[in-house]
Order: sequence, then C-alpha cells, then structure tokens
Amino acid sequence: MATQYIQSTYEVLAKDIQSLGVDTVFGLISDDTALFVTALDMIGVQFHGARHENTAITMAEGYASTSGRLGIAVVGRGPATANGMHAAVYANRTGSPVLIIYGDAPVPGGHINTLGPDYKEFNSTMVLSAAGIQVFRATSPKGARTALADAVTTAQLGNVAALLLPTSVQLEKFDVNDDVLEPSVIPDPPRCEKATPQTISTTAELLNKSRRPLIVAGVGVHRAGADQALEKLADRIGALLITSARGKDMFRGNPNNLGIIGSFSHSVARRFIDQTDCVLVFGASLNFWTTSFGTFVPAVPLIQVDSKRTNIGKYSNADVAVVGDARLVAEQLLDVLPDRLEEEKPFHSQEVRQSLAEFDPAGEFRAAHTARTIDPRSLGIALDRLLPEDRNLVYDAGNFLGIVPYISVPGPSYFKFTNNFASIGLGFGAALGVAKARPESTTVFVVGDGGFLMTLGELETVVREDIPLVIVVMNDCAYGAELHFLKIHQVPVATSVFPDVDFAPIAEGFAFEAVTIRSLDDLEGAKEMLANPQGPILLDCKINAEIAAPFMSELAAFESGED
Repeated sequence: MATQYIQSTYEVLAKDIQSLGVDTVFGLISDDTALFVTALDMIGVQFHGARHENTAITMAEGYASTSGRLGIAVVGRGPATANGMHAAVYANRTGSPVLIIYGDAPVPGGHINTLGPDYKEFNSTMVLSAAGIQVFRATSPKGARTALADAVTTAQLGNVAALLLPTSVQLEKFDVNDDVLEPSVIPDPPRCEKATPQTISTTAELLNKSRRPLIVAGVGVHRAGADQALEKLADRIGALLITSARGKDMFRGNPNNLGIIGSFSHSVARRFIDQTDCVLVFGASLNFWTTSFGTFVPAVPLIQVDSKRTNIGKYSNADVAVVGDARLVAEQLLDVLPDRLEEEKPFHSQEVRQSLAEFDPAGEFRAAHTARTIDPRSLGIALDRLLPEDRNLVYDAGNFLGIVPYISVPGPSYFKFTNNFASIGLGFGAALGVAKARPESTTVFVVGDGGFLMTLGELETVVREDIPLVIVVMNDCAYGAELHFLKIHQVPVATSVFPDVDFAPIAEGFAFEAVTIRSLDDLEGAKEMLANPQGPILLDCKINAEIAAPFMSELAAFESGED
C-alpha cells in the first residue's frame, strides 16, 4: 500500500522527473523556478546553469541530440521566456527530445496581483504556440503531474514541449502517494518498413542500366544503421559514396568515398558527380546546401529513398520514390542486384581510386595568408591534424562554415550544425550539451567572432561546470556572411566590419588556456596543448576576411537567377 504524505508541488515534480531516469537538467535559475531547481539538485538530478536562456535551452538540445535521452531545460517566466525564444524555435526544428519547463504567473485569485502591475506579464502560451511549440500548463497540483507526463510524451516523440508552472501551483501542498510518474502512453517507435516489391524492381532496373551510379547518404542513413549496407551496395553495383553535410564522414576510410556533396564538396567530388548517370539518395532531404542551391543534381535518373513519404521530392524532384527504411531497402536491393564484373564498374577503376586516395585538399586552393591573418581553409587542414582524433565537432553558423570539409570527425554523430534557424549564437550552448553527453571525447566548438560575442558570458559556464571545451574562434573582425553578401551586391561594407578585438586575454581572465593565432606557426606552437586538452582552451584565430565560403557565391547565383 502506498504511503501518503504532504509535499509542495515543486518537490513532487522534481521526484517525478527523477523517476523518469533523468539525472541531468539545464537551465537558468529564476525566482519563479528557484525552489523547483533546488529540489531537483538536492535529490541528485544535477542542475547545470547557463548565463543566458538561449544557452540553457541549446545545452538541453545538444545533450539530447548526442545522448538520445530527454533533454530538460528550466527557465523563468516573462522576460526569461522571451529571451529563450530563439533557442526554443531552433530546438523544435532539430527533432531532438527536449522539454522546456518555464515558470509562469500565479493562477489568478485571492490577493494575487493586487499590489500593482505584473511587470513580467507575458502570454507565453500564445507566443510559444505561434512558434509551433506544444504548450502544457499546470493549473492545480495534480494537474501539474498530468501536464508533466503529457509534455514528456510529446518531447520523446521529437517535438519540443513547453511546460508552464505557475508559481502559485508550485507552492501548493497536497497529499501525494509515493508512487512514481507514469508518462502518457508513448507510441511504439515507428516500424521499420520494407519498400514494395514493385518499387524495388523499378529501382533495380534503373541501377542495372547505370554504369556510373552515385549513392548519396544523409543523416537518416546513420540513424537507421544502414551505413554498412550501403557500402556493400556500392561494392555490388560499382557506385561512389557521398554524404550530405549532416552525414559527414559516414564513409570515412572507404575507397569509394567522395566526402560531402553540394556546397561543401571538394573539387574531386564535383568532378565525379558530373560523370554520374544515376543518383540513388538515401535519407537525405536534398536541400539547398546538399544540391549547391539546385545546381548539383545532374540530368540523370534520381531515386530517393526515405522512411517518410513527405520527405521525398520535398526540395528536389525524384524520378522514383522509394518509401522504406534505409537499411531494409538497401538489403532488398542487395537481394536482387547481381554483382558486377570489375570491368563493369568504371567508378571503381584503379584510376578513380588512385585519384581519390591521392587527393590533397590543400592542393585545390592557393593559400591566401596575410601578415596578420591566416587562410581559414589552411587553418582547418592544420586543426584536423592537431586536434585529438576522438572529437565532437560543433559549429555555430556563418561564413566560416567554408572550413567544414577540412576538419574530419569519427562519424555523423560526432558532428553538429546549429543552423536549423539560419542564425548565429546557438552553437555555444549546443557544444556544452554535447560535451556533457559525451565527456569521453574532446568537444571542439567552432564559432565566428559575431556568434562568440553574443555568448561571451558562457566562458564562465565552461569553467564553473568544468567542461574541457576547445573553442576555435574564426575571427575575421566582421559579420562574414553579411560582408560577402554586401560585396556581391557591390555596396559599402562598413556596417559589417568591426575592430580587431583580441579574445585570448579575455578568455584567460576566465581561467582558459588561450592563444592568439595569426599564422600557421602560431598554431603549431599550440600543438601540445591541443593534443591532450587538460582544461578549457580558446584559440582566437585571426582569419583572412577576403575568403568567402563557396555557398556565398552559390547563393548569389541563385538569387540572380543564373544557371
């Protein structure tokens, strides 16, 4: 028989969260969540506090995306809710299981709000709902437990859920049994489905006619565990392998690997893409980056495989739509496609493999160093050599993303973009969350000076939380994307350019090891420090602002209507 006892609602909710197996939450403490946060921390659910609400929420998202576990952020009401809207929208677009718990105004009644205006008044429900976030609001102690269960269910389905906890409800006491929270019925994970025999037959017919097939793999392939099946398929039909940016380094080490397709392709990849006569896409959306703003897709048969029908043809037309799990579809194709003779695999010729094996990314551009700045591409190549092999790589957004092809990772789960809202300033929190989720790997955060200055205060968070983060500031003393956008339109750029600020001494003030990098020799001087980071490190890398990422010119051509 369950024991009954009296507790405050915030204490009960804290125990409910613990009962879900949650041992880590993120947030920014506020007067309307302070008791709840303290209750969590006191029972062993570790609270990791940020210096801004956007960071708190992105920490939860970074943790969730890397660990696969529920990521919880706790922030305040009113201005705190408004502060965190940027990150809430971003998190909701990632598909990560994230629950954001907000403080909320007291439930009206009695003496509440009779002494003056509520300066924190904010219609959180309306604003969050307008942003596409499902909102649950507690109006009573028992209702708070139900709302929490429903919000957890929503979050675990890959949709950000917002739980609003009025301060008056949090403080109410009620008789509670020593039972544990039971979330709402959580649907079974989607079944892995095979494609129809007719679709497989049509696909096989096209592939049998192809001499130079190309297999494009998105991050959906990695999530489905289809990596090895696609490698076998490539061997079977003589295909080359290439990934979307989010699938980066999925086939690292494979002799048929072309790297990344689209805006982040190397020249050798573009050369062989132009020779393909059939494209087979698995788990990739074919968005503007994957297709170089629509210019990548050659006029050849395109077969698109995805577990969700709505993803097929979303951005680029497909000649054959194959609805099914990536791994199962690959296995179905392996069952019906014959193994070709070596002479029937021109993409697997010794000449092609030699071209891929001997390709040196440093040889495809002329390094443009100046007396006080480094070419960002050369910097990326050097960092790839100097950083620990076992690394998580998290990127903020900006022009500096041109270095993405030059720094490798162990696989897609170790690589994270934070551009789902096409904005800067969200990467710092995501990197902190990733580092908490996978502490055994070195987490490297690459950020422009613009995004870094938006989140500078989180340097203190890194040190306080004892996170051995390596921060690489790509400092071009500008909003780089805007700078090149203005240049393309041949208008003055002064509004996008800023003074040369040295971030290294600032980071040292927070107890970082920090170095200003103006040359490759400077970077070599940090070799030992980078090889085995013992604490937080910051590299203020002064990069040549004249180097534009390839996607900037692609964007310009797209906007102007050029082919």
